[in-house]
Amino acid sequence: MPPGSYRYNFNVDGGAVIDPRNPKTSESNENTWSLVNVAGADWQDTQNVPHGAGAQVTCWSSTLKQFRRLDAYTPPGYEAGADRYPVFYLLHGAFNSNNSWSTVGRAGFILDNLISAGQAKPMVVVMPHGHTGPFSFGRGSMSGEFEPEFVADIMPFIEMRYRVRTDRANRALAGLSMGGAHTLNIGIPNLEKFAYLGVYSSGIFGLVQRPGAAAPQGPSFEEKHQAILDDAKLKEGLKLVWFATGKDDFLVETSRKTVELFKAHQFNVIYQETDGAHTWDKWREYLNEFAPQLFR
Repeated sequence: MPPGSYRYNFNVDGGAVIDPRNPKTSESNENTWSLVNVAGADWQDTQNVPHGAGAQVTCWSSTLKQFRRLDAYTPPGYEAGADRYPVFYLLHGAFNSNNSWSTVGRAGFILDNLISAGQAKPMVVVMPHGHTGPFSFGRGSMSGEFEPEFVADIMPFIEMRYRVRTDRANRALAGLSMGGAHTLNIGIPNLEKFAYLGVYSSGIFGLVQRPGAAAPQGPSFEEKHQAILDDAKLKEGLKLVWFATGKDDFLVETSRKTVELFKAHQFNVIYQETDGAHTWDKWREYLNEFAPQLFR
């Protein structure tokens, strides 16, 4: 198999179970998988370099009135120093959880290798849980509850708990699939807070009408954010808007139309179409390419 991380399970009499002989696991959306890492790609393998630390943290959401959890990566040397670091919020997709980027996504190891090679700035990476209830397309996770929670609860919590810089130039936001849509739904209304936006295998949901799908209700994304999209002053502090999608990804047309929309509003968008589809091997590659461009 090609190098990378893979989820798997066993089917026993019609029931999916994890491998009882393998302690490595990865959570998706309300499910647990066994995990295997296939070595052979230096940029995502565990290397003999200084390593950062990963933590799973519990925080209270005043928006949802419940305890929530998130994963956080701190770079090598964080515990022993007093410096403040830029912060990168990294969001997962619809069939994943806050645990996914840390496990099958290899985010910590990718950052370790980039930082050690001098290719990326040391940064704190925050991976929150984007689902706010039982998942179904159009409800729960995509109903608009996560976005206000992110701004009202997650960002203040991180800025209180971790030594992160709080100015626009030192904040980045990116996500894959559902997390890419969350990135746009958070990043555009709060454009004064973020200098870097990354969208992996995603775009504005509803921009491309799916066969048999109900027509979107209410004002469009463009109509809701017209003033921000056309605000030239907000664009002055925006250093990077970066899209990447595989040519075989079922959301490639959504990505293309979204990029066209932003370019029509004079955003300087970088867009690339790669080989591949809607899979973790692509998202790890996108993270490896996106992170070195941050906080320069």
